[in-house]
Amino acid sequence: MSDSFPDIKSAVVRVVTDKPVRKTPYQVKGVFMRQYPDEPIIPMLDGSYRDRFLYPRVQVKILNEQIYIIGIHEGVDPVLSVAEKFEMFDFGNITFEVQDCDIENVDQQFIPSSRLVRYRFITPWVALNHMTGGKYRFLTNQEKPSYLNRLLGQNIIFLANEVGINLEDNIYTKVKVSSLFPRPVDENKWGAFMGEFKTNFVLPNYIGVGNGITRGFGTIFGMFNPDSFSFDEEELKQDVTSETSEPLAEQDDLESVSASDVPKPKRKRRTVYKGKRQHQDKQDESAQNRKKNKHPKKKKHVHNQSKIQKQKRRPPRSGRVFSEEFDIEEESTSTNTNVSDENIDDQKFNTEKHHKQQHKF
Repeated sequence: MSDSFPDIKSAVVRVVTDKPVRKTPYQVKGVFMRQYPDEPIIPMLDGSYRDRFLYPRVQVKILNEQIYIIGIHEGVDPVLSVAEKFEMFDFGNITFEVQDCDIENVDQQFIPSSRLVRYRFITPWVALNHMTGGKYRFLTNQEKPSYLNRLLGQNIIFLANEVGINLEDNIYTKVKVSSLFPRPVDENKWGAFMGEFKTNFVLPNYIGVGNGITRGFGTIFGMFNPDSFSFDEEELKQDVTSETSEPLAEQDDLESVSASDVPKPKRKRRTVYKGKRQHQDKQDESAQNRKKNKHPKKKKHVHNQSKIQKQKRRPPRSGRVFSEEFDIEEESTSTNTNVSDENIDDQKFNTEKHHKQQHKF
């Protein structure tokens, strides 16, 4: 590693419980916030650092029905600290006893490499959002791989910038997906792919790349150490060659992205809706008045008033869902790609309203 690059650390905690965990990352984070409200990990889960970190320093995943907590850079110490206190997780309808925690600490992450490093997507890579998906649809099959390579390269450069790495050399990428036809994801109609990629950049295991990483999408695993991989281990070992990294000079089909080609994304702050509190107070006052003045002759009036208030409460329609997303836009081609941020209000992790909450920036 060059002395010009800081030593960025990562930590992975795999929580061993007495039964399989069939919960979402949002639900797990909600339990953390209720049971460990004073831990330093909580501001990294509840959106308090929204304006400080565009890329989440702590990520929670459910992989193979087990809880994984990944700490990156500033998130390493908070993750290790809370892991020492794990004994039991109470979800209300089910309780999990923590039997053990497997901890892996790794140094020298987020640095360029003189050789290509191979990674596998172990959860779908959501590469396409509304804007990039629209452009991708009109590309030929010959153009689509290059487009995906460029999107991935932009994401990697963003990650490097976020942790304080100033890249001077180009990032090279080579994506290999199982199909060029993306699989739609949820109501957003995002486009997801499964596959693997090679790049000349060292990334931590289990971090997310692309859209929806706080929901577990885009999780990667480096194939440079396949013996430590526990998902479809036999299949992966058969697929891994003896040479897990390749010299850049021997590659002639790589896509190159320069750091100067990727403008830094704007840090978007949470929208504050003026008059929201006053509107809620008026609704509460109106509800109290209806109770006091309830009369059979005013049933129709009360019904109409309730109907009008329901219409007022309807949120405005928007094409943007989930506040964790932001755009990286190419100035010359207006190509966009999203990289996720830990900006979800996890206090509402188990409500339908939370998952359909719309934010306009």
